[in-house]
Amino acid sequence: MKHTSDQPETNLPRMGAPALRALASVGVTRLEQLTAFTEKDIKKLHGMGPNGIKQLREALEQHGLSFAAEK
Repeated sequence: MKHTSDQPETNLPRMGAPALRALASVGVTRLEQLTAFTEKDIKKLHGMGPNGIKQLREALEQHGLSFAAEK
């Protein structure tokens, strides 16, 4: 039996466990998936604080990505 990791491959920044659980709760494991959400959507998640939002915003910018535009 070969051992495989249960963790999906991610390119999210290193963040606190509550913030990572918050993202996982909406199915986000990669930065590219965040582009479907507004910053406001992500801020509403339980466990996501201002520091987590800042880390995500910076990581998105480094990859030429951004949160979805507010409607």
